[in-house]
Amino acid sequence: MDEKGLGKRLQEMRRNAGLTQQQLCQVANLSFSTLTKIERGAIKAPSIFTVSSIAKALGLGLDELLGVKANAEIKDKQTRSGVRFVFFDVNGCLVRFYHRAFAQVARDYGVPPDLVEMAFLHYNAEACRGSLSLHDFNQVIAKRLGIPSLDWQKYYLSAVEPMPGMDEVVAWAGKNYGIGLLSNIMPGLLKELRQHKIIPDIAYDVIIDSSETGLVKPEPEIFELAQARTGLTQDKLLLVDTRENVAQAESMGWHVLWFDYAQPDESVEQVKMALDMVKHGGHNATSPAASSQAFAQPR
Repeated sequence: MDEKGLGKRLQEMRRNAGLTQQQLCQVANLSFSTLTKIERGAIKAPSIFTVSSIAKALGLGLDELLGVKANAEIKDKQTRSGVRFVFFDVNGCLVRFYHRAFAQVARDYGVPPDLVEMAFLHYNAEACRGSLSLHDFNQVIAKRLGIPSLDWQKYYLSAVEPMPGMDEVVAWAGKNYGIGLLSNIMPGLLKELRQHKIIPDIAYDVIIDSSETGLVKPEPEIFELAQARTGLTQDKLLLVDTRENVAQAESMGWHVLWFDYAQPDESVEQVKMALDMVKHGGHNATSPAASSQAFAQPR
Protein backbone atom coordinates (compact mmCIF):
# COMPACT_ATOMS: atom_id res chain seq x y z
CA MET A 1 0.00 0.00 0.00
CA ASP A 2 1.43 3.41 -0.97
CA GLU A 3 1.37 6.44 1.34
CA LYS A 4 -1.83 7.88 -0.13
CA GLY A 5 -3.60 4.54 0.12
CA LEU A 6 -2.49 4.11 3.71
CA GLY A 7 -3.63 7.63 4.61
CA LYS A 8 -7.06 7.11 3.07
CA ARG A 9 -7.42 3.71 4.75
CA LEU A 10 -6.39 5.11 8.13
CA GLN A 11 -8.81 8.00 7.86
CA GLU A 12 -11.64 5.61 6.96
CA MET A 13 -10.88 3.27 9.86
CA ARG A 14 -10.60 6.19 12.30
CA ARG A 15 -13.98 7.55 11.25
CA ASN A 16 -15.53 4.08 11.45
CA ALA A 17 -14.31 3.93 15.03
CA GLY A 18 -15.99 7.27 15.74
CA LEU A 19 -12.75 9.01 16.68
CA THR A 20 -11.52 12.48 15.84
CA GLN A 21 -7.87 12.98 14.97
CA GLN A 22 -7.24 14.46 18.40
CA GLN A 23 -8.88 11.50 20.15
CA LEU A 24 -6.87 8.96 18.16
CA CYS A 25 -3.66 10.84 18.90
CA GLN A 26 -4.39 10.64 22.63
CA VAL A 27 -5.14 6.93 22.60
CA ALA A 28 -2.23 6.04 20.32
CA ASN A 29 0.21 8.40 22.09
CA LEU A 30 0.91 10.05 18.75
CA SER A 31 1.53 13.68 17.84
CA PHE A 32 -1.24 15.47 15.96
CA SER A 33 1.12 16.61 13.20
CA THR A 34 2.33 13.04 12.58
CA LEU A 35 -1.20 11.68 12.28
CA THR A 36 -2.37 14.42 9.93
CA LYS A 37 0.69 13.94 7.73
CA ILE A 38 0.04 10.19 7.52
CA GLU A 39 -3.63 10.71 6.68
CA ARG A 40 -2.87 13.10 3.82
CA GLY A 41 -0.04 10.91 2.51
CA ALA A 42 2.78 13.34 3.34
CA ILE A 43 4.79 10.71 5.21
CA LYS A 44 6.12 8.22 2.69
CA ALA A 45 6.83 5.35 5.05
CA PRO A 46 5.61 5.67 8.66
CA SER A 47 7.39 3.26 10.96
CA ILE A 48 5.79 -0.09 11.67
CA PHE A 49 5.73 0.90 15.36
CA THR A 50 3.63 3.98 14.58
CA VAL A 51 1.22 2.01 12.41
CA SER A 52 1.01 -0.73 15.05
CA SER A 53 0.16 1.86 17.74
CA ILE A 54 -2.60 3.27 15.56
CA ALA A 55 -3.98 -0.20 14.83
CA LYS A 56 -4.02 -1.06 18.53
CA ALA A 57 -5.77 2.21 19.37
CA LEU A 58 -8.44 1.44 16.78
CA GLY A 59 -8.87 -2.12 18.08
CA LEU A 60 -7.61 -3.57 14.80
CA GLY A 61 -4.93 -6.01 13.80
CA LEU A 62 -2.03 -4.61 11.78
CA ASP A 63 -3.03 -6.43 8.60
CA GLU A 64 -6.66 -5.37 9.09
CA LEU A 65 -5.66 -1.72 9.26
CA LEU A 66 -3.43 -2.08 6.21
CA GLY A 67 -6.13 -3.93 4.31
CA VAL A 68 -3.88 -6.95 3.87
CA LYS A 69 -5.73 -10.24 3.85
CA ALA A 70 -4.10 -13.25 5.43
CA ASN A 71 -3.02 -15.67 2.75
CA ALA A 72 -5.92 -18.07 2.38
CA GLU A 73 -4.33 -19.89 -0.54
CA ILE A 74 -1.57 -21.56 1.44
CA LYS A 75 -1.15 -25.06 0.09
CA ASP A 76 -2.24 -28.01 2.21
CA LYS A 77 1.01 -29.96 1.84
CA GLN A 78 3.18 -30.08 4.93
CA THR A 79 6.44 -31.69 5.92
CA ARG A 80 6.63 -34.50 8.44
CA SER A 81 7.26 -31.86 11.09
CA GLY A 82 4.14 -29.93 10.11
CA VAL A 83 5.76 -27.06 8.16
CA ARG A 84 3.41 -25.48 5.63
CA PHE A 85 5.17 -22.21 4.83
CA VAL A 86 8.83 -21.53 4.08
CA PHE A 87 10.58 -18.17 4.36
CA PHE A 88 13.94 -17.80 2.60
CA ASP A 89 16.57 -15.19 3.38
CA VAL A 90 18.28 -13.54 0.40
CA ASN A 91 21.89 -12.57 1.15
CA GLY A 92 23.87 -15.65 2.07
CA CYS A 93 20.99 -17.97 1.19
CA LEU A 94 19.61 -17.20 -2.28
CA VAL A 95 22.63 -15.17 -3.42
CA ARG A 96 26.32 -15.35 -2.59
CA PHE A 97 29.56 -13.43 -2.98
CA TYR A 98 28.19 -9.95 -2.33
CA HIS A 99 31.28 -9.45 -0.12
CA ARG A 100 33.34 -9.38 -3.32
CA ALA A 101 31.92 -5.90 -3.85
CA PHE A 102 34.09 -4.66 -0.95
CA ALA A 103 37.24 -5.84 -2.71
CA GLN A 104 36.20 -4.26 -5.99
CA VAL A 105 35.45 -0.90 -4.35
CA ALA A 106 38.86 -1.11 -2.64
CA ARG A 107 40.63 -1.79 -5.96
CA ASP A 108 38.79 0.95 -7.83
CA TYR A 109 39.47 3.65 -5.22
CA GLY A 110 42.76 2.49 -3.72
CA VAL A 111 41.51 2.06 -0.18
CA PRO A 112 42.00 -0.95 2.14
CA PRO A 113 39.24 -3.59 1.79
CA ASP A 114 38.75 -3.80 5.56
CA LEU A 115 37.95 -0.08 5.69
CA VAL A 116 35.34 -0.54 2.96
CA GLU A 117 33.74 -3.38 4.88
CA MET A 118 33.80 -1.47 8.18
CA ALA A 119 32.17 1.56 6.55
CA PHE A 120 29.52 -0.69 5.04
CA LEU A 121 28.76 -2.39 8.34
CA HIS A 122 28.53 0.96 10.12
CA TYR A 123 25.59 2.10 7.96
CA ASN A 124 24.14 -1.17 6.68
CA ALA A 125 21.45 -1.56 9.35
CA GLU A 126 20.15 1.98 8.78
CA ALA A 127 19.92 1.37 5.05
CA CYS A 128 18.24 -2.02 5.49
CA ARG A 129 15.73 -0.42 7.85
CA GLY A 130 14.91 2.14 5.18
CA SER A 131 15.85 5.07 7.40
CA LEU A 132 18.79 5.75 5.08
CA SER A 133 18.12 5.87 1.34
CA LEU A 134 20.52 4.19 -1.05
CA HIS A 135 21.53 7.64 -2.30
CA ASP A 136 22.32 8.81 1.23
CA PHE A 137 24.07 5.51 1.98
CA ASN A 138 26.36 6.08 -0.99
CA GLN A 139 27.13 9.60 0.18
CA VAL A 140 28.00 8.74 3.78
CA ILE A 141 30.15 5.78 2.70
CA ALA A 142 32.00 7.91 0.16
CA LYS A 143 32.61 10.60 2.77
CA ARG A 144 33.82 8.06 5.34
CA LEU A 145 36.24 6.52 2.82
CA GLY A 146 37.37 9.88 1.44
CA ILE A 147 36.36 9.05 -2.13
CA PRO A 148 34.39 11.27 -4.53
CA SER A 149 31.34 9.04 -4.96
CA LEU A 150 30.01 5.49 -4.71
CA ASP A 151 27.32 3.47 -6.44
CA TRP A 152 26.81 0.55 -4.06
CA GLN A 153 23.90 -0.82 -6.11
CA LYS A 154 26.18 -1.21 -9.14
CA TYR A 155 28.92 -2.93 -7.14
CA TYR A 156 26.46 -5.17 -5.32
CA LEU A 157 24.63 -6.34 -8.46
CA SER A 158 27.89 -7.01 -10.30
CA ALA A 159 29.25 -9.07 -7.40
CA VAL A 160 26.31 -11.27 -6.39
CA GLU A 161 25.33 -14.45 -8.14
CA PRO A 162 22.63 -17.05 -7.53
CA MET A 163 23.36 -19.61 -4.83
CA PRO A 164 23.86 -22.88 -6.78
CA GLY A 165 20.88 -25.20 -6.45
CA MET A 166 18.61 -22.81 -4.59
CA ASP A 167 16.63 -21.79 -7.68
CA GLU A 168 15.43 -25.38 -7.98
CA VAL A 169 14.60 -25.53 -4.27
CA VAL A 170 12.62 -22.27 -4.31
CA ALA A 171 10.69 -23.24 -7.44
CA TRP A 172 9.79 -26.66 -6.01
CA ALA A 173 8.87 -25.22 -2.60
CA GLY A 174 6.61 -22.67 -4.30
CA LYS A 175 4.60 -25.45 -5.91
CA ASN A 176 4.20 -27.45 -2.72
CA TYR A 177 4.16 -25.01 0.19
CA GLY A 178 3.46 -21.39 0.95
CA ILE A 179 6.65 -19.51 0.18
CA GLY A 180 8.06 -16.12 1.07
CA LEU A 181 11.13 -13.92 1.27
CA LEU A 182 12.21 -12.48 4.63
CA SER A 183 15.24 -10.31 4.07
CA ASN A 184 17.36 -7.57 5.55
CA ILE A 185 18.05 -5.64 2.36
CA MET A 186 18.55 -2.08 1.15
CA PRO A 187 15.82 -0.15 -0.66
CA GLY A 188 15.20 -1.29 -4.22
CA LEU A 189 17.72 -4.14 -4.27
CA LEU A 190 15.16 -6.93 -3.92
CA LYS A 191 13.33 -5.66 -6.99
CA GLU A 192 16.61 -5.50 -8.91
CA LEU A 193 17.55 -9.05 -7.92
CA ARG A 194 14.23 -10.35 -9.23
CA GLN A 195 14.35 -8.32 -12.42
CA HIS A 196 17.87 -9.55 -13.21
CA LYS A 197 16.85 -13.16 -12.40
CA ILE A 198 19.55 -13.38 -9.75
CA ILE A 199 16.89 -14.78 -7.44
CA PRO A 200 13.83 -16.65 -8.74
CA ASP A 201 11.21 -14.20 -9.97
CA ILE A 202 8.19 -16.26 -9.01
CA ALA A 203 4.87 -15.49 -7.34
CA TYR A 204 5.89 -15.39 -3.67
CA ASP A 205 2.98 -15.57 -1.24
CA VAL A 206 4.58 -13.12 1.18
CA ILE A 207 7.54 -10.74 0.85
CA ILE A 208 8.94 -9.04 3.93
CA ASP A 209 11.47 -6.43 2.76
CA SER A 210 13.15 -4.81 5.76
CA SER A 211 13.55 -1.48 3.97
CA GLU A 212 9.78 -1.29 3.51
CA THR A 213 8.75 -2.43 6.99
CA GLY A 214 11.25 -0.39 9.02
CA LEU A 215 12.13 -3.60 10.85
CA VAL A 216 15.25 -5.76 10.58
CA LYS A 217 16.12 -9.26 11.68
CA PRO A 218 16.60 -10.45 14.36
CA GLU A 219 14.04 -8.07 15.91
CA PRO A 220 11.03 -10.12 17.04
CA GLU A 221 8.58 -7.65 15.44
CA ILE A 222 9.66 -8.56 11.92
CA PHE A 223 8.96 -12.23 12.60
CA GLU A 224 5.58 -11.34 14.11
CA LEU A 225 4.72 -9.39 10.96
CA ALA A 226 5.86 -12.23 8.72
CA GLN A 227 3.75 -14.74 10.64
CA ALA A 228 0.70 -12.48 10.51
CA ARG A 229 1.00 -12.24 6.73
CA THR A 230 0.84 -16.02 6.38
CA GLY A 231 -2.23 -16.48 8.57
CA LEU A 232 -0.59 -19.55 10.11
CA THR A 233 0.63 -20.43 13.59
CA GLN A 234 4.35 -20.27 14.23
CA ASP A 235 4.74 -24.04 14.38
CA LYS A 236 3.78 -24.20 10.69
CA LEU A 237 6.61 -21.86 9.61
CA LEU A 238 10.17 -22.64 8.56
CA LEU A 239 12.91 -20.02 8.22
CA VAL A 240 15.91 -20.84 6.03
CA ASP A 241 18.47 -18.22 6.94
CA THR A 242 22.04 -17.53 8.00
CA ARG A 243 23.09 -18.45 11.50
CA GLU A 244 22.80 -14.98 13.06
CA ASN A 245 19.07 -14.74 12.37
CA VAL A 246 17.64 -18.17 13.16
CA ALA A 247 17.96 -18.03 16.96
CA GLN A 248 15.25 -15.39 17.42
CA ALA A 249 12.82 -17.17 15.07
CA GLU A 250 13.40 -20.47 16.85
CA SER A 251 12.80 -18.85 20.26
CA MET A 252 9.42 -17.68 18.95
CA GLY A 253 8.33 -21.18 17.99
CA TRP A 254 9.35 -21.29 14.32
CA HIS A 255 11.15 -24.18 12.72
CA VAL A 256 14.56 -23.03 11.52
CA LEU A 257 17.35 -24.26 9.30
CA TRP A 258 20.53 -22.29 9.15
CA PHE A 259 22.13 -22.01 5.74
CA ASP A 260 25.92 -22.20 5.76
CA TYR A 261 26.96 -20.26 2.65
CA ALA A 262 30.53 -21.54 3.12
CA GLN A 263 29.17 -25.05 2.42
CA PRO A 264 26.37 -24.40 -0.08
CA ASP A 265 26.12 -27.94 -1.43
CA GLU A 266 25.57 -29.39 2.05
CA SER A 267 23.13 -26.63 2.93
CA VAL A 268 21.06 -27.13 -0.22
CA GLU A 269 20.79 -30.84 0.51
CA GLN A 270 19.67 -30.08 4.06
CA VAL A 271 16.92 -27.81 2.75
CA LYS A 272 15.81 -30.46 0.25
CA MET A 273 15.58 -33.06 2.99
CA ALA A 274 13.74 -30.68 5.30
CA LEU A 275 11.14 -30.05 2.59
CA ASP A 276 10.87 -33.73 1.65
CA MET A 277 12.31 -33.06 -1.82
CA VAL A 278 14.59 -36.08 -1.46
CA LYS A 279 14.54 -39.23 0.58
CA HIS A 280 15.97 -38.82 4.04
CA GLY A 281 19.24 -40.50 4.72
CA GLY A 282 20.65 -41.59 8.03
CA HIS A 283 19.02 -38.86 10.08
CA ASN A 284 15.60 -37.37 10.50
CA ALA A 285 15.51 -33.89 8.99
CA THR A 286 12.94 -32.80 11.56
CA SER A 287 15.40 -33.16 14.40
CA PRO A 288 18.85 -31.61 14.85
CA ALA A 289 21.02 -32.95 12.06
CA ALA A 290 24.26 -34.78 12.59
CA SER A 291 26.11 -32.22 10.44
CA SER A 292 26.76 -28.56 11.21
CA GLN A 293 23.28 -27.71 9.97
CA ALA A 294 20.19 -27.87 12.17
CA PHE A 295 16.52 -28.07 11.29
CA ALA A 296 15.15 -27.16 14.66
CA GLN A 297 11.77 -28.05 16.06
CA PRO A 298 9.95 -25.12 17.71
CA ARG A 299 10.34 -25.03 21.47
